[in-house]
Amino acid sequence: MTGGSTRSGWLIWLPLAVFAFLGGMFLYGLTDPKDEYVRSRMIGQPLPAFSFPAATDGIAGLSNKDFTDGKPRMLNIFGSWCVPCKAEAPMLEQLHEAGVEIHAIAVNDKPENVATFLAEHGNPFTRIGAADMAFQVQLGSSGVPETFIIDGKGRIVHQHIGDIRPEHVEGLLDRWKAAQ
Repeated sequence: MTGGSTRSGWLIWLPLAVFAFLGGMFLYGLTDPKDEYVRSRMIGQPLPAFSFPAATDGIAGLSNKDFTDGKPRMLNIFGSWCVPCKAEAPMLEQLHEAGVEIHAIAVNDKPENVATFLAEHGNPFTRIGAADMAFQVQLGSSGVPETFIIDGKGRIVHQHIGDIRPEHVEGLLDRWKAAQ
């Protein structure tokens, strides 16, 4: 009978051990959070082949061939419905004024909404293609806004996840210059 009580004595501590283990895993997760961004596996690779119609009147559509003439460019993924996209508009204008040619892809948008967005927040873009979210998956983009630096051969050299803030402008300019 003593063998049975040893077994039940051990079993009484099992819930406490499981609770302590799960608590420890929870605390570890708080101290070492996962990277919440999905980084593109396309960095260092050529842009996937695409050809998108114009997102709004008066601005040309966009193709991967628009990135292969020897000049580096930025590719901004945005939506007129995206609040952070509106917040980053002044920084995109700063980059444009510094000499960066910026193309864009408007995701899941209507031409009239893109036109209103550009009228209200400025237009630093040379071309804007209209695409759906399937292209974002192909590109390795996890959301909007996102900005990629593309070298003159059409190869993705950098990905900036999220909105561009004032403290990011100089670093993005440096990366764009390095892509020349």
